[in-house]
Amino acid sequence: MLLNIDHQTYYVFSERVPYTIEQLRLTPRNGDGQQVHHWQIKVLGQLTPFEDAFGNLSHTLVIDQPHQALLIEVSGAVETGVQTPATHATLPTALYLRQTPLTEADAAMTAFAQRFVHAPLAELMHALRARIEYLPGATTVDTPANAAFKLGKGVCQDHAHAFIGCCRSLGYPARYVSGYLFTAEGQEMQSHAWVEVWQNNQWLGLDVSNGTLVNDTHVRLANGLDYRSASPITGARMGGGLEGMASLVSVNLHGGLTDQQREQYRQQLQRQAQAAQQ
Repeated sequence: MLLNIDHQTYYVFSERVPYTIEQLRLTPRNGDGQQVHHWQIKVLGQLTPFEDAFGNLSHTLVIDQPHQALLIEVSGAVETGVQTPATHATLPTALYLRQTPLTEADAAMTAFAQRFVHAPLAELMHALRARIEYLPGATTVDTPANAAFKLGKGVCQDHAHAFIGCCRSLGYPARYVSGYLFTAEGQEMQSHAWVEVWQNNQWLGLDVSNGTLVNDTHVRLANGLDYRSASPITGARMGGGLEGMASLVSVNLHGGLTDQQREQYRQQLQRQAQAAQQ
């Protein structure tokens, strides 16, 4: 499946920002069943490519000129469902047994996971999906897994963190994966997250939010111990006052967005970011 991807992220600030530095994990790499046909990042600033500790293709973005808005645009085409060997070294699987503040399993989560100690991982996935209702806005990027589990509500990030915490409590190495998901023609959504678990000497991808194994509708961007080490965009700025942010993703089979469509998206994002700033 050849998937065309456009991803725009827009930040707006109430005051001028003299300096911004960001780490962008927005570049898919070949391997793990996908082949990148072409890819580009468009942003006003200095981009320096590097490979992070988890093998993710990353860029450092530096903007050292005063600015009151920031637009990051990525686009390209990725073929999925292909036989492509990994092209980078992987870390020891035991590393992915380490819990983090975002994945830590408390007593309730551990007891929940123990019910599936002899069951296939898919059963744990479905039970956790039923336990945590998908509800945008119920949590934030800083919500730990045990809090989302107790609340019983969350988004794909919370599903991933909770599943990782449960798997690690059962002795399965598990890692967080960020990327894109093709759902329906023309549908726009945010970036997505799922989990890979080391089992039978290979990584098995499970998408808890959709209750399915990872397949050719998924495009992999980055992996890590949790959201913080696989987030598409992280960074810091000096000043700037209040911040508003909005993001749009388009994944389709018919080619990338036209220039007119991209401009419409930019205008829409600007309005959304300004509204979020209030």
